[in-house]
Amino acid sequence: MEFNTLIDRLSDRLAQPLPGLGVHQRMVPKIYRNQRFAYPDENEGKQSGVLVLLYEKEGQVHLPLIQRPEYEKGAHSGQVSFPGGKLEPQDANLTETALREAHEEVGVLPQTVTVIGSLSKLYIQPSGFWVLPTVGYVSAPPSFVPDQHEVAEVLTTTLEHLNHPDTIKEVEPRSDMPKFPYFDVDGRVVWGATAMMLAELMHLYQEIR
Repeated sequence: MEFNTLIDRLSDRLAQPLPGLGVHQRMVPKIYRNQRFAYPDENEGKQSGVLVLLYEKEGQVHLPLIQRPEYEKGAHSGQVSFPGGKLEPQDANLTETALREAHEEVGVLPQTVTVIGSLSKLYIQPSGFWVLPTVGYVSAPPSFVPDQHEVAEVLTTTLEHLNHPDTIKEVEPRSDMPKFPYFDVDGRVVWGATAMMLAELMHLYQEIR
Protein backbone atom coordinates (compact mmCIF):
# COMPACT_ATOMS: atom_id res chain seq x y z
CA MET A 1 0.00 0.00 0.00
CA GLU A 2 1.32 3.45 -0.89
CA PHE A 3 2.07 5.70 2.05
CA ASN A 4 -0.43 8.39 1.04
CA THR A 5 -3.16 5.77 0.67
CA LEU A 6 -2.40 4.37 4.11
CA ILE A 7 -2.53 7.85 5.65
CA ASP A 8 -5.87 8.58 3.97
CA ARG A 9 -7.39 5.31 5.13
CA LEU A 10 -6.03 5.65 8.65
CA SER A 11 -7.31 9.21 8.89
CA ASP A 12 -10.78 8.05 7.90
CA ARG A 13 -10.65 5.16 10.37
CA LEU A 14 -9.53 7.36 13.26
CA ALA A 15 -12.62 9.51 12.73
CA GLN A 16 -14.83 6.50 13.49
CA PRO A 17 -15.47 4.79 16.86
CA LEU A 18 -12.31 3.12 18.15
CA PRO A 19 -11.94 -0.32 19.78
CA GLY A 20 -10.13 1.05 22.84
CA LEU A 21 -10.26 -1.17 25.90
CA GLY A 22 -11.21 -4.29 23.94
CA VAL A 23 -7.89 -4.16 22.10
CA HIS A 24 -5.85 -2.74 24.99
CA GLN A 25 -6.73 -5.86 27.00
CA ARG A 26 -4.70 -8.01 24.61
CA MET A 27 -1.54 -6.54 26.09
CA VAL A 28 -2.29 -7.17 29.77
CA PRO A 29 -1.88 -10.48 31.65
CA LYS A 30 -4.80 -12.84 31.27
CA ILE A 31 -5.59 -12.67 34.99
CA TYR A 32 -6.26 -8.92 34.67
CA ARG A 33 -8.39 -9.05 31.55
CA ASN A 34 -12.05 -8.05 31.83
CA GLN A 35 -11.53 -6.76 35.36
CA ARG A 36 -13.17 -3.46 36.27
CA PHE A 37 -10.88 -0.86 37.77
CA ALA A 38 -11.87 2.40 39.44
CA TYR A 39 -10.52 4.92 36.93
CA PRO A 40 -11.11 8.65 37.45
CA ASP A 41 -13.12 10.55 34.86
CA GLU A 42 -10.94 10.94 31.77
CA ASN A 43 -11.34 14.71 31.82
CA GLU A 44 -10.19 14.92 35.45
CA GLY A 45 -6.84 14.33 37.07
CA LYS A 46 -3.41 14.47 35.47
CA GLN A 47 -3.30 14.68 31.68
CA SER A 48 -0.59 13.85 29.15
CA GLY A 49 -0.13 13.46 25.42
CA VAL A 50 2.15 11.34 23.26
CA LEU A 51 2.89 11.44 19.54
CA VAL A 52 2.55 8.45 17.23
CA LEU A 53 4.60 9.75 14.31
CA LEU A 54 4.48 7.92 10.97
CA TYR A 55 6.86 8.41 8.07
CA GLU A 56 7.99 6.49 5.01
CA LYS A 57 11.54 5.28 4.59
CA GLU A 58 12.87 2.75 2.09
CA GLY A 59 9.35 1.70 1.14
CA GLN A 60 8.17 0.97 4.69
CA VAL A 61 6.15 2.92 7.24
CA HIS A 62 8.24 3.74 10.30
CA LEU A 63 7.55 5.23 13.70
CA PRO A 64 9.87 6.33 16.54
CA LEU A 65 9.91 5.20 20.14
CA ILE A 66 12.19 6.41 22.90
CA GLN A 67 14.12 4.59 25.60
CA ARG A 68 13.74 6.49 28.86
CA PRO A 69 16.85 6.90 31.06
CA GLU A 70 17.16 4.91 34.26
CA TYR A 71 16.32 6.98 37.34
CA GLU A 72 15.32 6.35 40.94
CA LYS A 73 11.70 6.31 42.08
CA GLY A 74 10.31 6.69 38.58
CA ALA A 75 7.21 4.80 37.46
CA HIS A 76 8.55 4.61 33.92
CA SER A 77 12.30 4.50 34.51
CA GLY A 78 14.14 2.81 31.64
CA GLN A 79 10.98 1.96 29.73
CA VAL A 80 10.31 2.33 26.02
CA SER A 81 7.56 4.80 25.17
CA PHE A 82 6.30 7.25 22.60
CA PRO A 83 7.66 10.79 22.74
CA GLY A 84 5.37 12.76 25.05
CA GLY A 85 4.71 14.14 28.47
CA LYS A 86 2.34 16.00 30.75
CA LEU A 87 0.00 18.81 29.83
CA GLU A 88 1.55 22.22 30.59
CA PRO A 89 -0.30 25.53 31.12
CA GLN A 90 0.86 26.86 27.75
CA ASP A 91 -0.65 23.89 25.85
CA ALA A 92 -4.03 24.55 24.24
CA ASN A 93 -4.82 20.82 24.23
CA LEU A 94 -3.19 17.39 24.48
CA THR A 95 -2.33 17.30 20.78
CA GLU A 96 -0.29 20.46 21.33
CA THR A 97 1.29 18.73 24.32
CA ALA A 98 2.31 15.78 22.16
CA LEU A 99 3.82 18.01 19.46
CA ARG A 100 5.69 20.17 21.97
CA GLU A 101 7.08 17.17 23.82
CA ALA A 102 8.16 15.46 20.59
CA HIS A 103 10.03 18.63 19.67
CA GLU A 104 11.70 18.81 23.09
CA GLU A 105 12.54 15.12 23.34
CA VAL A 106 13.51 14.11 19.79
CA GLY A 107 13.74 17.36 17.82
CA VAL A 108 10.70 16.97 15.55
CA LEU A 109 9.43 20.41 14.54
CA PRO A 110 5.67 20.74 15.24
CA GLN A 111 5.05 22.60 11.97
CA THR A 112 6.32 19.60 9.97
CA VAL A 113 3.73 17.22 11.48
CA THR A 114 0.31 16.75 9.92
CA VAL A 115 -2.11 15.47 12.57
CA ILE A 116 -4.71 12.98 11.31
CA GLY A 117 -6.46 12.03 14.56
CA SER A 118 -5.89 10.22 17.82
CA LEU A 119 -6.12 6.76 19.34
CA SER A 120 -8.21 5.99 22.41
CA LYS A 121 -7.36 7.82 25.63
CA LEU A 122 -5.74 5.50 28.14
CA TYR A 123 -5.32 5.62 31.91
CA ILE A 124 -1.88 4.72 33.27
CA GLN A 125 -2.32 3.48 36.83
CA PRO A 126 1.32 3.54 38.06
CA SER A 127 1.69 7.26 37.32
CA GLY A 128 -1.97 8.31 37.56
CA PHE A 129 -2.06 9.98 34.14
CA TRP A 130 -4.62 9.94 31.38
CA VAL A 131 -2.75 9.89 28.07
CA LEU A 132 -4.02 10.79 24.61
CA PRO A 133 -2.01 9.33 21.69
CA THR A 134 -2.05 11.84 18.82
CA VAL A 135 -1.38 10.32 15.40
CA GLY A 136 0.42 12.33 12.73
CA TYR A 137 2.86 12.01 9.88
CA VAL A 138 5.78 13.82 8.29
CA SER A 139 6.53 13.87 4.57
CA ALA A 140 10.22 12.96 4.97
CA PRO A 141 12.21 10.88 7.48
CA PRO A 142 13.06 13.10 10.46
CA SER A 143 16.56 13.71 11.75
CA PHE A 144 16.03 12.87 15.40
CA VAL A 145 17.90 14.88 18.02
CA PRO A 146 17.38 13.18 21.41
CA ASP A 147 17.30 15.29 24.55
CA GLN A 148 20.22 14.13 26.70
CA HIS A 149 18.25 14.33 29.94
CA GLU A 150 14.96 12.75 28.86
CA VAL A 151 15.95 10.27 26.16
CA ALA A 152 18.57 7.55 26.42
CA GLU A 153 18.02 6.43 22.84
CA VAL A 154 15.64 6.90 19.90
CA LEU A 155 14.40 3.59 18.52
CA THR A 156 12.60 3.17 15.21
CA THR A 157 10.46 0.31 14.03
CA THR A 158 8.04 -0.39 11.18
CA LEU A 159 4.37 -1.25 10.98
CA GLU A 160 5.31 -4.45 9.17
CA HIS A 161 7.54 -5.53 12.04
CA LEU A 162 4.91 -4.71 14.65
CA ASN A 163 2.32 -6.58 12.60
CA HIS A 164 4.33 -9.82 12.50
CA PRO A 165 2.87 -12.43 14.89
CA ASP A 166 6.32 -13.31 16.27
CA THR A 167 6.84 -9.72 17.44
CA ILE A 168 4.48 -10.15 20.40
CA LYS A 169 6.06 -12.19 23.22
CA GLU A 170 5.73 -12.50 26.99
CA VAL A 171 7.95 -11.23 29.78
CA GLU A 172 7.91 -11.26 33.58
CA PRO A 173 8.84 -7.62 34.45
CA ARG A 174 9.48 -8.46 38.12
CA SER A 175 9.39 -11.60 40.22
CA ASP A 176 6.25 -10.36 41.98
CA MET A 177 4.35 -9.72 38.73
CA PRO A 178 2.65 -12.05 36.22
CA LYS A 179 3.86 -12.39 32.65
CA PHE A 180 2.94 -9.47 30.40
CA PRO A 181 2.57 -9.58 26.62
CA TYR A 182 5.00 -7.18 24.92
CA PHE A 183 6.23 -6.04 21.53
CA ASP A 184 9.82 -7.01 20.79
CA VAL A 185 11.51 -4.02 19.10
CA ASP A 186 15.16 -4.74 18.37
CA GLY A 187 15.33 -6.87 21.50
CA ARG A 188 13.73 -4.15 23.65
CA VAL A 189 10.65 -4.89 25.73
CA VAL A 190 7.76 -2.56 24.85
CA TRP A 191 5.03 -3.32 27.36
CA GLY A 192 2.37 -1.65 29.49
CA ALA A 193 0.55 1.43 28.22
CA THR A 194 2.79 1.84 25.17
CA ALA A 195 2.07 -1.74 24.12
CA MET A 196 -1.66 -1.11 24.53
CA MET A 197 -1.47 1.94 22.27
CA LEU A 198 0.54 -0.02 19.71
CA ALA A 199 -2.02 -2.83 19.86
CA GLU A 200 -4.81 -0.43 18.93
CA LEU A 201 -2.72 1.13 16.15
CA MET A 202 -1.97 -2.30 14.70
CA HIS A 203 -5.62 -3.36 15.00
CA LEU A 204 -6.56 -0.35 12.85
CA TYR A 205 -3.69 -1.04 10.47
CA GLN A 206 -4.98 -4.57 9.89
CA GLU A 207 -8.49 -3.21 9.27
CA ILE A 208 -7.44 -0.72 6.58
CA ARG A 209 -4.96 -2.89 4.67
